[in-house]
Amino acid sequence: MPSLEGARARGESAIDAIRRRLTQQAADLLNEHPDFARGASEVGLIDRAWLEQPTERPIRTATSLDVIQRFLERSIEQEPSLIANMGLNAIQLLNVDTDDGRTGDARQVATIAFTDLEGFTSFTSREGDRAARELLEQHHRAVGPVIRSRGGRIVKKLGDGLLISFGAPEAAVLAALEIDETNETGLRLRVGLHHGEVELLGDDVIGHDVNLAARVADSAKGGEVLATTDVRSAIGTPPAGVTFGRARRRTFKGVDGSVLVCPVRRAG
Repeated sequence: MPSLEGARARGESAIDAIRRRLTQQAADLLNEHPDFARGASEVGLIDRAWLEQPTERPIRTATSLDVIQRFLERSIEQEPSLIANMGLNAIQLLNVDTDDGRTGDARQVATIAFTDLEGFTSFTSREGDRAARELLEQHHRAVGPVIRSRGGRIVKKLGDGLLISFGAPEAAVLAALEIDETNETGLRLRVGLHHGEVELLGDDVIGHDVNLAARVADSAKGGEVLATTDVRSAIGTPPAGVTFGRARRRTFKGVDGSVLVCPVRRAG
């Protein structure tokens, strides 16, 4: 049990010290069972960020509705026929806008990610529509859990690409790298990230900053995660094991002025 002297030295009570110790023990126990921890974070019962820094982060930031939606999405990805048995109510629930209960405000700050698979059009022409459809289904099943575990939301599927919204820029960066690392399609993934203010339109997000994220993704090379320096600034200190490369100025069609972008990589 933590000593009272040690707790006082850290400026916390003995009760707080006990809570800190129990919190760390709970996270350690979950981390010893990675499959369970992955499933719990994927549906929002716990946050990945809490697992990584249990005494400094909240155990969960997802709302109850978020948890239900993530669970349904996960279940349907694993067993697509399930939606037919769940009926219209489940479909409607999946389409409810998840804005953490915020109402009356049509704008919010978010980190937007666009992804696409380089060479998908050529693959479709060469292999046919059925093979392309199977490739996308496999890709979506692989990346869905990663996105949800980082608190992200797939706003829409755009052919071979995804539009994803994250509440935290750090989570968006980590998810982008993990999405790329889980890509087993044989095609190289491109990811573009931008942090800014978006306009909510039902389940959709629109606005200049969304368009800018799309332009950044278009300019990325295959296998590259590219972010604006707005993402880097919003994060401050990069997550452990992540580094931002040298920033370069680029101009994009439909965007006034130049934009500073930098590659995001695993450190080392």
